[in-house]
Amino acid sequence: MDKVKLAIIGCGNVAQVVHLPVLEKMSDVEIAAVVDPDKRKAQAVASRGNIPASFTSLDALLASPIAKELNAIDICTPTDTHRTIAIQAMEAGLDVLVEKPIARTAREAREMAACAEKTGRKLMVGMNNRFRPDTMLLKSFIEKKELGKIYYIKSGWLKQQSSSSPWHQQKEKAGGGVILDLGIAMLDLGLWLLNYPEVQTVSASTYHQQTKTVEDSAAVFARIAGDITFSIEVSWTFHRETDFFYCNIYGNDGSAFINPLKVMKRIHGSLVNLTPVKQQTPVALYKKSYENELRYFVNAVKGLVPLVSTGEEAARRMTIVDAIYQSAAKKKEIVIAKK
Repeated sequence: MDKVKLAIIGCGNVAQVVHLPVLEKMSDVEIAAVVDPDKRKAQAVASRGNIPASFTSLDALLASPIAKELNAIDICTPTDTHRTIAIQAMEAGLDVLVEKPIARTAREAREMAACAEKTGRKLMVGMNNRFRPDTMLLKSFIEKKELGKIYYIKSGWLKQQSSSSPWHQQKEKAGGGVILDLGIAMLDLGLWLLNYPEVQTVSASTYHQQTKTVEDSAAVFARIAGDITFSIEVSWTFHRETDFFYCNIYGNDGSAFINPLKVMKRIHGSLVNLTPVKQQTPVALYKKSYENELRYFVNAVKGLVPLVSTGEEAARRMTIVDAIYQSAAKKKEIVIAKK
């Protein structure tokens, strides 16, 4: 496969600001079409990017001659549409990249993962924080046991709401609030760094300071196999001057921190700084995370690399997210059923 031909489904902010600019620079990618229910928006995006076709629905795209040439789609639509679009595309023989979260619930995610298995198509979820250069470097430190046995992770993401689109605050469309917007990313990052240990219990509190049907802030505490504890705080509304994204890892031989990356290890009784000298800016790291993620998906479609961040993995994360919401609603710790 010389070129991967794909269609962008959804022409909102994440598609226009991140996905399209990155994909347009890839010499082995051809964006064959864009799809958005807003006809004018779809036509405008296609015109600006010299994309040959635009459609108002996936049905229309799949009924067109272009569909025969497509290899994959990139889903950048509201969360309530992910399941239907992904399943329809996979059943039509296309590989799928879907922006996080994979779906509104674990049940929807499991249906998507089951379809991928049945059809033999690739289903990848856009967890771009796995593809940040600093988190990838941190993972290598952890895998080499530089920090010793990990026993505690403290992470958080405090920022303005990721999108001003009304659907982000509508539970029936988004599935939830800041937990599904930011918390799922921090949960995935922490578990990925530790190579997916089993989450045993979760306890959570959610807050509705400026929202009604979805939470705008949340605090989560999880107990993980191997006597590890994991705390997550996320908010759209905490009063801060700047956004704050962090992930701190504590082991019995050292500690590491993200944003900025810092690695400290105790050697012969002294604390030694192992942090690489050259570091990229937060903006550069954010941009690079999407460049690496989209490049990886394209290479996976071409069969050059094994698929990661799969639908099956995402469904397991969503089982934990469901338990987090259950804990907040019942105001009690929830035990996660074993796989």
